[in-house]
Amino acid sequence: MVFIGGAVGSLLGRAATLVSPAAADPTVAALLGVAVGVLLGTCSGLVPGLHANAFALLLAGVASDAPGPPVAVAAAVLAASTVHTFLDVVPALTLGVPDAALAPGALPAHKLVLGGRGREALRLSALGSGAALCLAVPLAVPLTDVLVEGYPVVRDRLWLVLAGVVVALVWTEPTRRAKLAACVTIAASTGLGLAVLDRSFGGPLPVGGALAPLLAGLFGVPVLLAARRGSGVPPQGDAALATSPGAVARSVAAGTGGGAFVGYLPGVSAGVAGTLALAVLPRTDPDESTRAYVTATSAATTATTVFALFALAGLGTPRTGALVALTEAELPTGLGLAVPVTVVSGLCGAALVPVVGDRALAVVGRLDQRRLVAAVCALLVALSWAFAGVAGVAVLAVAGVVGHVPVRFGCRRVHLMCVLMGPLILG
Repeated sequence: MVFIGGAVGSLLGRAATLVSPAAADPTVAALLGVAVGVLLGTCSGLVPGLHANAFALLLAGVASDAPGPPVAVAAAVLAASTVHTFLDVVPALTLGVPDAALAPGALPAHKLVLGGRGREALRLSALGSGAALCLAVPLAVPLTDVLVEGYPVVRDRLWLVLAGVVVALVWTEPTRRAKLAACVTIAASTGLGLAVLDRSFGGPLPVGGALAPLLAGLFGVPVLLAARRGSGVPPQGDAALATSPGAVARSVAAGTGGGAFVGYLPGVSAGVAGTLALAVLPRTDPDESTRAYVTATSAATTATTVFALFALAGLGTPRTGALVALTEAELPTGLGLAVPVTVVSGLCGAALVPVVGDRALAVVGRLDQRRLVAAVCALLVALSWAFAGVAGVAVLAVAGVVGHVPVRFGCRRVHLMCVLMGPLILG
């Protein structure tokens, strides 16, 4: 798997050297970086189990050594990370391997796939993400001004805020049994986080750690093992949206609001934002709720990306893997570059989701499900080893066991994100 880092570095190098460092126009350099970043993000987003932050670790390892104008390299990193968050819905739908941010929305989306509405689910995801992108940018400016003033208070009481989020997540469960199951899941995932996150792990890749195998085990392995007993992707119908514009608008607004909350807080994923956003939407029939969940979760994921840019500018703290990569490589992160690059690459990602996704649904539907699941499991093992060595494979296995807790006891998988929130609450 070491070749992955080399391939990423080679493409970043090509993006940077397409323009002469001495005579490069910054706009041209940024556009060339965006073009290569869109290509990189499309490829990485289609890799099952490759989390956006794990991909950002790859970028961090090669970005500082890429030759050429820093603006081109920074644009490529930002564009690749943004497009990845759009395209990773495709394997989440077709292979059952959700990104951590999309894990709560993946199973409702699978219901649409099983009902022959996978193409509609792709378009709902793209529409939610694209609309949130356009809504979040103007909203982030005044919101950041307010939060810059109040953030010291939040920072001093962060454990209390995160504890409130956990309580709210438990409250969203519909039954007493599900609430109890959520508490068991929270305890198990918190214990796993305490045991793993502070330990040092190293693998063949120049950068790594336990986070990638941890998230792959919690959110990918249980869905994959369940998929072994499935019949794969059934034939899909047309792509028409069976929901009203008003319902889509409400889902986008709720998801964007959740993304605003997540973008300024550490340890809280867009999946958490999507779950809380769904709780404030009007109660509808199950099919409508499923569509609302997919739209709101996708909107929350994209909005989080945008608000994180402003959080870095206003608070000085990177909240996403891409921004950590740029900061560590000492590359440009100013809003004058980051916002236009994110908007342009995000619109490209929204356009690519239905085009690539429709083809993926058709291809996966013709494959043997057991062999496909076995191949993806092997890929997750290889990625875990590449990021964290043999210990990473052990983390993947243990996290896979913990990931079965909500499946076994009957609650939402989003509580597994306490693997990050729990240790932060406990200090």
